Amino acid sequence: MTRAEPAGSALALAPGSRVGIIAGGGSLPVEVADSLAAHGYPPFILLMEGEADRKQQLSRYEHVIMALEQMGSLVSTLKRHGVTHLVLAGEIKRRPRLSNMRPSLGLLAIVPSVIVALARGDDGLLKVLTRGLEKRGIKVVGAHEVVPELTAGRGTLTATEPIKSDWRDIEAGLAAAKAIGALDIGQAAIAIGGRAIALEGIEGTKGLLERTRELRGHGRLAGKTRGVLVKCAKPGQELRADLPSIGPQTVEAAHAAGLAGIAVEAGCSLILEGPTTLARAKALGLFIVGLPATGPADGR
Repeated sequence: MTRAEPAGSALALAPGSRVGIIAGGGSLPVEVADSLAAHGYPPFILLMEGEADRKQQLSRYEHVIMALEQMGSLVSTLKRHGVTHLVLAGEIKRRPRLSNMRPSLGLLAIVPSVIVALARGDDGLLKVLTRGLEKRGIKVVGAHEVVPELTAGRGTLTATEPIKSDWRDIEAGLAAAKAIGALDIGQAAIAIGGRAIALEGIEGTKGLLERTRELRGHGRLAGKTRGVLVKCAKPGQELRADLPSIGPQTVEAAHAAGLAGIAVEAGCSLILEGPTTLARAKALGLFIVGLPATGPADGR
């Protein structure tokens, strides 16, 4: 992947370390697992029931299938399989239903914190989960620490570069994305004509791009061209989970929405299936830009 500046160095693991992966949807769990195996650390995979969609690729590693409502047994499962480090990788679309959880000592220990965290939003829940695991002897690491080559570098990463009007869209989109991130709503915004026109909500980036495509002929957007998708970490975000990410499908959807390109926060965002993503951007004439990180976040 071409970068103006490198994104970071790989995680150093001591001999005897074993990394577990909580695998949600998308290609990230596969890329993390394959990288670990290639470096001599075959991972242990927890396939999240109803969430992991790359089971065939992940099931070649030692694994178990776990429902979200079984999370009370997470620590005992990890320790039984010798896991010392844990990566949260991939999309988890729903939250656990507390009423369906099986009673256990592990569950009773975490339920009060989980209830408080659910009220705080997604990032609050992730922070409680990561810190709770570390209190119980499992070190949580970010996917970007295990596979640093996935992390977006700073600068223009494609042959196509933004033009002057695109930079106005990038500035407007970044301000909007940071604003909704501070409210723990989402990580992305789309700007066209120098102003934000759509914000990411519960539907995710895919839904945001579909909505923008539908808005193209509406009102003040009619006749306007170009525009930029901007994704960035939430202010103070726990970077060991739920990093902003783009992949080939993002590029395809951005093109379908009539956008000129995509901007992500360098060092705090992932470019999944990097060669394929950049190849599709080149074929479709879109730019991808890594922006300077704009503020501190947890888990760096």
